[in-house]
Amino acid sequence: MMAMSSQGAFLHTPEFEHNLNNLAAVAIGAGLGLAPGQELVMTATLDALSLVRRITEQAYKVGASLVTTLFTDEASTLLRYRHGTEATFDAASGWLYEGMAQAYKNGAARLAITGNDPSLLSKEDPAKVSRVNRATSKAYRPALELITRHDINWTIVACATPAWAKAMFPDLAADDALAKLWQGIFAASRTNVADPVAAWKEHDAKLHARAEWLNNKRYYALHFKGPGTDLRVGMADDHLWLGGGTTAHNGLYCIPNMPTEEVFSTPHKDRVDGTVTSTKPLSHMGTLIEGICVRFEGGRIVDAKATRGGEVLQKMIETDEGARRLGEVALVPHSSPIASSGLLFLNTLFDENAACHIALGQAYSTCVKDGNSLTPEQLAARGANTSLIHVDWMIGSNKIDVDGISASGASEPVMRAGEWV
Repeated sequence: MMAMSSQGAFLHTPEFEHNLNNLAAVAIGAGLGLAPGQELVMTATLDALSLVRRITEQAYKVGASLVTTLFTDEASTLLRYRHGTEATFDAASGWLYEGMAQAYKNGAARLAITGNDPSLLSKEDPAKVSRVNRATSKAYRPALELITRHDINWTIVACATPAWAKAMFPDLAADDALAKLWQGIFAASRTNVADPVAAWKEHDAKLHARAEWLNNKRYYALHFKGPGTDLRVGMADDHLWLGGGTTAHNGLYCIPNMPTEEVFSTPHKDRVDGTVTSTKPLSHMGTLIEGICVRFEGGRIVDAKATRGGEVLQKMIETDEGARRLGEVALVPHSSPIASSGLLFLNTLFDENAACHIALGQAYSTCVKDGNSLTPEQLAARGANTSLIHVDWMIGSNKIDVDGISASGASEPVMRAGEWV
């Protein structure tokens, strides 16, 4: 029998169990801010069962009234593409998403566990993938709007899975790859320290301070410049910068993404011009898209290319008119723990927190002053974009500079070589 390597042996140590329990505790306590008596709706893949059980335990310990987990099976997802009839790719479980929306309206919290295979659908027909994504986005929208408006407390955490680990570390043995991914998750999620909750509170305060600094600056636009990138991003009227946690409209404080290193805001959908090149691959709905290069005119993508996954990129931006426009711009220093790890996670939750990024599609109303009390028409008038999608991709690196441009046209440095000035 082959001896277990020291890397893979980590999965069977008290240290691993301690970190996994810490991750569950931080997810419920710091990330979700679950209140006694509150219901929790959780989603995960079957491979995340061990973390699901620990999070469920933590939820009931703080007084959850009910924990309901909806599992997905990636193998079953593939069977749909292999054997489903042509007409079925425009179908989605609307009844399920209606039920989720109703649960949120009734006060339930939302927790998503990410850990999907980054290349799950890479060999499937892009047209079918696009149809499924469009149908799912339409069905999910009523529930998603409650999340993006922060009507409820919600968070996303990660679970290492064999397929994800293999994609990241194809040359390692399965257990070694899984162990290395877990170690990366624990470090980025700040769960491998003596007091994870205290560490998150300190980090959260720093992100809020950075957002406040940008809000005081009131830049009219940001200018990104570096290899393959010369992009001017106009900011929405009355835009707000956010970072770290937020108080949802139900009065509960949550940190929506764990990990998070970004401060982010809403760009003006009609004031984006220039060319931008991605600095990391984008894992989108089971397909890797690499070498993205797009050109904006008047806020709209007029030319889009990719060295890999170009057809999927085209289908994505054809989802609707808003899919060609920006809904988010975010600033992240290159010295963030995720970038410093040197790991490419092939997962947006992590990779977007390693670099400055933009998102095509739906804007966050919370990033506009009094946004949640404005009508869709009023939000659009301030420059907030509307779309069925919201897809982040990375444009920052240690070779990218960012300038802030005032309403008068004056320019000043915000970031140099990927770092805050």
